[in-house]
Amino acid sequence: MTTQQLYKQIQEKKSFLCIGLDVDLNKIPKFLLALEDPIFEFNKAIIDATHDLCVSYKPNIAFFEAYGIKGWMALQKTINYINENYPEIFTIADAKRGDIGNTSSMYAKAFFEDLNFDSVTVAPYMGKDSVEPFLAFENKHTIMLALTSNEGAFDFQTLLVDGKELYKQVLETSKSWKNSENLMYVVGATKAEYFTEVRKIVPDSFLLVPGVGAQGGSLSEVCKYGMNDSIGLLINSSRGIIYASNELDFAEKARAEAMKMQQEMEGIVSLKFQV
Repeated sequence: MTTQQLYKQIQEKKSFLCIGLDVDLNKIPKFLLALEDPIFEFNKAIIDATHDLCVSYKPNIAFFEAYGIKGWMALQKTINYINENYPEIFTIADAKRGDIGNTSSMYAKAFFEDLNFDSVTVAPYMGKDSVEPFLAFENKHTIMLALTSNEGAFDFQTLLVDGKELYKQVLETSKSWKNSENLMYVVGATKAEYFTEVRKIVPDSFLLVPGVGAQGGSLSEVCKYGMNDSIGLLINSSRGIIYASNELDFAEKARAEAMKMQQEMEGIVSLKFQV
């Protein structure tokens, strides 16, 4: 998927919502556990109930890997279901991969070719040769961790190195890498005060923003400081939507929570594009 296709979807749906699929068998409705593939059935119901309200789904790969081969099969069924039934949706493999070149090439092949995700999250700690193999894939996107929403982000990401915060140096350096136009960046909603600085370095890039909702991030604050002329944001919500209920009505309640966010976003998009 190209960024222009993603922009078009944002305008048409008046939404820049990304729904995280973090499937925990201890949290999903108990009646699903009697089914052959409860993880996929849960995802399918959430997707069918919310696909018109969001522009992206982000399966968190750890929540599938934790269940071994059954989890991996559920992941494959989930991404196939999205691609076959809702091909306009931008898909994110939240895998946080990153290793030496040959290994990164295999990770990229797994997520971009075998599973056919549109994008994958990547950790930049090992530098250029760990990220460029992902960037080599045409019309695929690499979403690099820049400034994350967790408390431990301050351990390294905001440290001053030669008078400049490390996350800024990471952003600036990444722009020099081959095919850097395929980069997007993770910037946590709980770090809203940093968005102005981020946008000075990457004004045109999409930012994937976790932390709105259950982690306490503010949508209005993120949009105030992080939005660019084409919106340029994917706001992720996971637990606040998918676990709105653990009863028979779980999909309906998930839709209701997604709609609350979409309606707030609709006002922002309509004002931005004057539609």
